[in-house]
Amino acid sequence: QVQLVESGGGLVQAGGSLRLSCTASGRTFSDYTVGWFRQAPGKEREFVATIGWIGSNTDYADSVKGRVTISRDNAKNTVYLQMNSLKPEDTAVYYCAANTRFPFGSSRLTSYDSWGQGTQVTVSS
Repeated sequence: QVQLVESGGGLVQAGGSLRLSCTASGRTFSDYTVGWFRQAPGKEREFVATIGWIGSNTDYADSVKGRVTISRDNAKNTVYLQMNSLKPEDTAVYYCAANTRFPFGSSRLTSYDSWGQGTQVTVSS
């Protein structure tokens, strides 16, 4: 399995931006679909964005569409999540996850086999 490490989280004011990174080791990352998920206190983990390894197809949750962009740099074994116009309700721990079984991306938690440890994003009002 691939090992994933998230970075780039932090504290930002509403309307600000953050770029999260998900860096992989252990396997060739270009063969993996990657998803970003988030979990706020007391809530279930939810889908944010995904990027496939065939054609780099992308998909986004409705709650972030238009504010968030997922991209990948296979040479750096890294997937990015650029988040703009952040809102207090975006506050959560953000996790990246990877799988090889769904090449065009997946929004389902159960599609993913490898998970990172998470990075905290806090948006102040």
